[in-house]
Amino acid sequence: MAEATSDAMLPLIERVGDRLRAARVSAGLSLEDIAEKTRIPLRHLDALERSDYAALPSFTYAAGFVRAFARALGADEVSLARDLRVELGRETSAMAMVQADDIADPARVPPRWLAITTAIVLVAFAGGYGLWRSAVLTPDEPATVTPPAPKAIAKPKPAAAPTAPSGPIVLTARQDVWFRIYDRTNKVLFEGIKKAGESYTVPADADTPMIRLGAPENLDVSIGGAAIAPLGPPARTVKDVVLTVGALTAAKTPAAGQAPLPPPQQSDAPARP
Repeated sequence: MAEATSDAMLPLIERVGDRLRAARVSAGLSLEDIAEKTRIPLRHLDALERSDYAALPSFTYAAGFVRAFARALGADEVSLARDLRVELGRETSAMAMVQADDIADPARVPPRWLAITTAIVLVAFAGGYGLWRSAVLTPDEPATVTPPAPKAIAKPKPAAAPTAPSGPIVLTARQDVWFRIYDRTNKVLFEGIKKAGESYTVPADADTPMIRLGAPENLDVSIGGAAIAPLGPPARTVKDVVLTVGALTAAKTPAAGQAPLPPPQQSDAPARP
């Protein structure tokens, strides 16, 4: 009988959705404003105002949406949630024992993207932990590394000692040139002009043979067929240049630790014709 009375009175009682819509219009707010404040999808708010509860996820969510809707309008959220239960015919003694704070609040429900991200992070963490644990329990055996054989270092070959020239000392004229050959006692061994291409061989048994020469650039000097540097600078007269193998090679390449022989005396006098 009580149930029949409730069903008969429902058309006369203003529905919760109608009351929420009237309060919203009175406050001058749109559904978009309520959606922004409550973070409830616009389609769910519209379903509430039309009392289309079948379009909502569940009764628990419907009650939570009503509370959030009422809170955004400054209305009595507890009273409206209770009236919603009466409107749906789900007010029971068990429901009466549920505290108002037990009703799901959509503002406290984490967004879907956060739940998905959390699940991905948990799966990645579990996978990484499994890999780490398997690596700890079954460590890889260290690979035996064979060091490469050391390369043989080629020892530098000692530099060959320069071979001192030996043999007869030959003077060959490039152009017509005058010179005098004399020994330590000032004995003249040769004096005269050698024409281009003519040669003079210094006697091997001469006692410290020396030369006086004008225009040294016109006279080639060789020891055993190996040419050596001219006996003096060009267009200058030189004298007392010793014509022995030791003197000529020492003057050109002095031994280590020895001072080179003094240069031959030069004369500013013009070359003798």
